[in-house]
Amino acid sequence: MFNIIALENGLENVQGFYCGATNVGMRPDQTQGDVAFIRSDVPCDISAVFTSNTFQAAPIKHFQKYPKDFQTDFVLINAKNANAMTGEKGVEDIETILSVLASKQKVLNPLMSSTGVIGYRLPIEKVTSAFDTLDFHSKNSEETARAIMTTDSFKKELSYKVELEDGTSFTIAAICKGAGMINPAMATMLCFITTDADIPKADMDALLTDATEHSFNRISVDGDTSTNDTVMLLANKSSGHYNKEAFAEVLNKLMFELAMMILRDGEGANKLVAFEVKGATTLEEAKTASMALSNSLLVKTALFGEDPNWGRIASTIGASGIACDEKRLTIHYDDLLIYSDTFRELDKAREAKAYAIMKKESFKVTCDIGLGKASYISYGCDLSYEYVKINAEYRT
Repeated sequence: MFNIIALENGLENVQGFYCGATNVGMRPDQTQGDVAFIRSDVPCDISAVFTSNTFQAAPIKHFQKYPKDFQTDFVLINAKNANAMTGEKGVEDIETILSVLASKQKVLNPLMSSTGVIGYRLPIEKVTSAFDTLDFHSKNSEETARAIMTTDSFKKELSYKVELEDGTSFTIAAICKGAGMINPAMATMLCFITTDADIPKADMDALLTDATEHSFNRISVDGDTSTNDTVMLLANKSSGHYNKEAFAEVLNKLMFELAMMILRDGEGANKLVAFEVKGATTLEEAKTASMALSNSLLVKTALFGEDPNWGRIASTIGASGIACDEKRLTIHYDDLLIYSDTFRELDKAREAKAYAIMKKESFKVTCDIGLGKASYISYGCDLSYEYVKINAEYRT
């Protein structure tokens, strides 16, 4: 048995970790940082999951230059510039920045992560000027979480303490950012998870991959996949305590809650909707149809218009290429039957109930294919006028 206890704030709760941010002029608002760091006072094992986009950004390429199972004690993060599609020079710029860091602060295999506009090289002098103002002994998770935001409307941080049956405990915490370019192949997102649990490296790799599949890989704001998507798990083992079952549960809980925060913060979004496809012939077919629903622009605009148009749901399933039959298909909004072979047209009473469900901030669409036993759930949001405005003016 174990207890999971929610803590206030974020990264500062984890033993041996430090974090903070500063503004170097890349972000016009001087009250919000644009360069941040996470540091451990002892070397950390690290596991990471990166974007499936073929054009991976320079920070990911730099990470991959380190040998397998390397350790680190420092992550530098910047906003406003993705350092993506910058070629070999982008990686060289990271090495230059981190060499300046090493001249001012003792670091082991330091890493860099970036978010912002694609196609521009990092302003090296601005980024390195941060090393003169950052307090490397600070513990300010809120400041750090705010510094990595782009179009996010709120900071995203969580922390949990896990009390084990024998009275020992460990802590896990995270910050992340993301609101647009969110697709179920991760998202336009950065997520940094720290823990003092004494977790074996093999467990880190397996549990992080599994937790990512059940969280960030199941959300969609707009169906686009970024060049910079990164989830990092850093473990300094300072607590000396660990339980695999407990760690797996709390990691899944933390990452799923962060994923839902991203979805609720989808650029201009008003609704969070779960799309469950069940009764499919295989898990892959259930996943294909579910993700097609969470990505569909027609479905998303219907959600925004609060229009219970089951035709868009059915059409998307049919277009997904999975095995399906309109005579076997049923569609529910929450517990309300919206379509079946018997009820193909909404009567006034059921349509009124459907409208009421569509007005809720969160609800579930369940599609039973009726051909098998496989099921899959992904999560999406509506697509609003505000999304178009934000992304039409992204560089300005």
